[in-house]
Amino acid sequence: MGFDVDPLVAVIVAGEAGFWVVLGAGLVARYLLCRRTTGAVLLACTPLVDLVVLGATVLDLRGGGSASWSHGLAAAYLGISVAFGPCMVRWADRRFAHRFASGPPPWRPPRFGRARVRYEWREWGKLVLAWVIACAVLLGLVAVAPPGADTGQLWGWMVRLSIVLVIWFIGWPLRVTLFDSRGAEVRP
Repeated sequence: MGFDVDPLVAVIVAGEAGFWVVLGAGLVARYLLCRRTTGAVLLACTPLVDLVVLGATVLDLRGGGSASWSHGLAAAYLGISVAFGPCMVRWADRRFAHRFASGPPPWRPPRFGRARVRYEWREWGKLVLAWVIACAVLLGLVAVAPPGADTGQLWGWMVRLSIVLVIWFIGWPLRVTLFDSRGAEVRP
C-alpha cells in the first residue's frame, strides 16, 4: 500500500521550502558572514522559486496532464507568494537583523485606532493583488490546457479564492473599520 504524491504538489512544497532556504541563506550571508552584496543577491533570487513552480505547472498541463486540484493550488501559491513575498522577506530581515546584528526591534502592527484600520486595508490590498495574480494564472492555465481538457478544477479555484477574499474583507478591514476604529488611538 503506497502513498502516491502528485508531482506538482511536490514541486509546490519544494518551492515553498526553497523560498525559505534561499531567504535564510541570504540573511546568513548578509548578517552572519557580513557579505551584504551576496545576501542582497540571494534575497533578490527568492522570486525565481516562483518561476520554477509556474514553469512546472505549465509544463505539466501542456504535457497532457489534466487540469487538477494541484494546478489550482500552484496558481494560488504563486499569487500569494508574489503578493506577500516581499513583506515576508522584510519580516524575516528585521527579525534577523535585530537578533544577530543589533538592529532595532522589529515593527509590530498597530493594535487599535486609525493606524490599525490602515494596516488591515493594506493587508487586504495584498490579498486582492494575490487574488488577481492567481486568477490571471488560472485563466492562463485554462488557455494553455489541451483542447477538450476538463478545466472545471481551475474555475473552481477562482471561486474558492473569491470566497477567501470576501471572508477576509468582512473579518478584517470591514470589521476593524466599523468597530475597532472608534475611540482613542492608544488603548491600555
